[in-house]
Amino acid sequence: MSDTRPRRSVLYAPGDKARALEKMRQLDVDAVIIDLEDSVAPEMKALARERACAAVAAGGFGFREVAIRLNARSTAHFADDLAAVGAAGPDVIVLSKVETPEDVIDAERRLDANGAGTGLRLWAMIETPLGLLNLRDIAERSRAGSRLRLAGIVLGTNDIAKDTGVQPGEDRAPLVPWLLQAVLVARAYGLLVFDGVYNAFSDLPGFERECAQGRQLGFDGKTLIHPSQIEAANRVFAPDADAVRQAQAIIAAFAQPENRDKGAINLEGQMVERLHAETAARLIETEAAIRQRTADAAGSPPTDGPGR
Repeated sequence: MSDTRPRRSVLYAPGDKARALEKMRQLDVDAVIIDLEDSVAPEMKALARERACAAVAAGGFGFREVAIRLNARSTAHFADDLAAVGAAGPDVIVLSKVETPEDVIDAERRLDANGAGTGLRLWAMIETPLGLLNLRDIAERSRAGSRLRLAGIVLGTNDIAKDTGVQPGEDRAPLVPWLLQAVLVARAYGLLVFDGVYNAFSDLPGFERECAQGRQLGFDGKTLIHPSQIEAANRVFAPDADAVRQAQAIIAAFAQPENRDKGAINLEGQMVERLHAETAARLIETEAAIRQRTADAAGSPPTDGPGR
């Protein structure tokens, strides 16, 4: 994926809460999702839509990627949400409760009919058993068109647990097969993929453990419900200094004249293949993007070398 911007932390905020929307502009978070769905009461939906679009129009989010989550296609709010948000032009529109490819394709058609910009991307929230079962088809068919608007998958683990009756427990063991399925589909079709939220926002050790699990499973980042979770997500989903140094060593070794045409080399007693060099290059790109993002947040140029 050519877009290497970090998306380690993705914070939700209710669209009807003006103070929360303003605060998001000051937080050290990679991406924000302004929510029009679950966190907004029915009588506040229109106000949330208005405030979310106004916030996007006002700008000021800096390095933060800005998304707006719509109400589901099955609701009476969807058409108005999509028209207004498409015109407002956030970086991303998040589609709620995606269950079939048509949920994405219909949104793409409507956006095209309304003249929404070609750079606007879609993330599909997978929150139901049917969405999980159809995930490969959703990714395959939604990516078949020329627009290629579908760019990511967001797991709604709370709803998945509720609708399946699964009791995740501290290690989320019953959910892991479905989490891995989402990661597998995302990698097969070149999509981003984000882990679900951790509800006990005051339990920071528990949250950090779940971040570590999510990174081990292959997620690009974690969706968050509280600013207190940002620091841990940013830290855990970033390459650590040892991994960066190892990646640099692999790239340097393959750059040696005697190794340039080799498919595998011996590096410090370990067999390293050309595919490891490709993985190392992606890690270095990611780490450089995080350093640039950190520098942008601080208003200073990035430093060379590992960022942590």
